[in-house]
Amino acid sequence: MTDTLLEMRAIRKTFPGVVALDRVDLRVRSGEIHAIVGENGAGKSTLMKVLSGVYGAGSYTGDIAWQGQVSEFAGIRDSEALGIIIIHQELALVPLLSIAENIFLGNEPARHGVIDWEAAQTRTRALLKKVGLDEQPDTLVTNLGVGKQQLIEIAKALSKNVKLLILDEPTASLNESDSAALLDLLLELQRQGIASILISHKLNEISRVANTITVLRDGKTVDSIDCRAEKISEERIIEKMVGREMAERYPSRERHIGETIFEVRDWRVHHPDHAERAVIKGVSLHAKKGEIIGIAGLMGSGRTELAMSIFGRAWGQGISGTVLKNGVAIDVSSISKAIAHGIAYVTEDRKALGLILEEDITLNTSLANLPAVSKRLVIDKQHEFAVADGYRKRLNIRCYSVLQKVVNLSGGNQQKVVLAKWLFSRPDILILDEPSRGIDVGAKYEIYSIINELAAEGKCIIMISSEMPELLGMCDRIYVMNEGRFSAEFTAAEATQESIMRAIVTQGDKHAH
Repeated sequence: MTDTLLEMRAIRKTFPGVVALDRVDLRVRSGEIHAIVGENGAGKSTLMKVLSGVYGAGSYTGDIAWQGQVSEFAGIRDSEALGIIIIHQELALVPLLSIAENIFLGNEPARHGVIDWEAAQTRTRALLKKVGLDEQPDTLVTNLGVGKQQLIEIAKALSKNVKLLILDEPTASLNESDSAALLDLLLELQRQGIASILISHKLNEISRVANTITVLRDGKTVDSIDCRAEKISEERIIEKMVGREMAERYPSRERHIGETIFEVRDWRVHHPDHAERAVIKGVSLHAKKGEIIGIAGLMGSGRTELAMSIFGRAWGQGISGTVLKNGVAIDVSSISKAIAHGIAYVTEDRKALGLILEEDITLNTSLANLPAVSKRLVIDKQHEFAVADGYRKRLNIRCYSVLQKVVNLSGGNQQKVVLAKWLFSRPDILILDEPSRGIDVGAKYEIYSIINELAAEGKCIIMISSEMPELLGMCDRIYVMNEGRFSAEFTAAEATQESIMRAIVTQGDKHAH
């Protein structure tokens, strides 16, 4: 495994006003799993887009050598012809086509100019078996979970005789068991001689499978670690990623917790499309002024559905129960009413539900509170700009101007814009759904610091997270959710990863409320 499969030398790529890659070097050996880590905006995805031909030859400087030969790719088809296949963070499957149709889309097996569907079905079955799926080839992709869709993307890559598989944040939206299955598959492909480049923020996953780790920072290669020759140190990786030591991953805070200001009693919600199916089954919670409470649970436990149904009934039907603020029942039957009562909800899906990607930071910041930047129903552009610029400074949003489109920001900075939008609505209760999903260690620390500041201002924070260390590091109390109910409640002193997981898998605990 010492022979070089791929070498990228002195790759430089610029966008207007930004150097995205500054003479980056990358060397991948045959049959290895090579991890690339770095903060959002470090250049990881840009480097892979150069490699795969998304950014074609002539749009960058430097050399790509494939199996010792300098190669230039005008587009994705050129790189795929050599066996370089990229699977992007946003999956490229067509939901209303079958598995077989997706796997062979644009690459259909044909006889005498007619698609041979029998051959496609047969080959699909063999490919699905390779990735550990037993679905039928004619199953529609829309009926599958995200974990299985990831495996279908890999089956699609195998159909193209992949030699180097590039995965960009493949486990960002997967639960632990689906993530483990995906990593096991990468190890199996490695045994078959297929090399992989894995971009991930999850250092525990990288530690498990990587043979080599390359660290990028500010568009430069700052470290390369041979995991077979030296022990992987998470502290070293984090220090290289952020350019500073992070002795504490979670900022310390002085707790000043006041009276209960928010309560939900006996909350029940049914599925929006299946009225007979109860999704939230009699949940009660309370939160105090200046308190950060967490909601733990597996994907599908009902955490997001609970949050969205409380926030103006944005999800579900047949909703019953009571929401109280400062001991008084309030009407949260619409989003505008929830906002008027000081409730804000930061969605887990910032791209689809949290932002208007093609608009600038200014508009996205003012969106939830337009009356505050308007005079006689006309938006005061100067005031709107000043508000957005104020939040840019306060939240340290990295951009050349608040007139920049949010689609061109890194994930961490997009998340800060979503936070800015809801902070400008001046909430008392802030519900954060996966606030650090898909963002790097340094940006996470900044988001955590903002959350602590909001708690210090007396706001009550409800934080949903799939990352248990995050809940343990940030929260004063943690509710555990399982199949639409709370199965346990822990104080910060009582909570451990083991006790939370026990409450999840046993559906109950002596702490249950």
